[in-house]
Amino acid sequence: MFTGIIEDLGVVRALRPEPDGASLTVAAERIAGDLRQGNSVAVNGVCLTVTELGAETFSCDLSAETLRRSTLGRTRAGMPVNLERPLAVGDRLDGHFVLGHVDGTGRLVSKVPAGGGCTMSFEFPRELERYLVYKGSIAVDGISLTVASLEADTFTVAIIPHTLQVTNLKDLNPGNDVNLETDILGKYVERFFQAGMTRENSPKLTFEYLKERGF
Repeated sequence: MFTGIIEDLGVVRALRPEPDGASLTVAAERIAGDLRQGNSVAVNGVCLTVTELGAETFSCDLSAETLRRSTLGRTRAGMPVNLERPLAVGDRLDGHFVLGHVDGTGRLVSKVPAGGGCTMSFEFPRELERYLVYKGSIAVDGISLTVASLEADTFTVAIIPHTLQVTNLKDLNPGNDVNLETDILGKYVERFFQAGMTRENSPKLTFEYLKERGF
């Protein structure tokens, strides 16, 4: 599990096709020395397993599902990628719960400077709409961000100067695609109600029940 607080801005060294996917090699000056074979690492928000290690590089295998659902299959040598190691017991949770299981991709539609930071608006797949909440959390390329405004098919986030400086957001331009992961807590709540409503002895706790009582 991750928190969406980026630890290192890596650089793609190579993306090599494999029979059932691909192999991605990333240069990571700050965190490569702490990685071990078999460790998990989030690359642009996608949870991957370290398969090989170099002096300041690591490699991971990308499955066909990862290539289909994320932007990693479109990375090229020299591209910056956001990196985060998993949350350790006792660490502070400075962002939000991020699993590294991306829901799909979005597209940057506008980037407006604001002070030393900027505001960025992204298109998102319609099936993610029910998980997006005004002032809620969303991971964009693995970065924990807050939804500042929400429309039918776009959301906007405000990027502070520090986040812009230490992540790949400074290199994004309108038309670029990003990985999106919505908040897992909303998915669990939805699943809880769906499971309860399909059972013969379904509980009385429903969305309608809560709404009638002011929740």
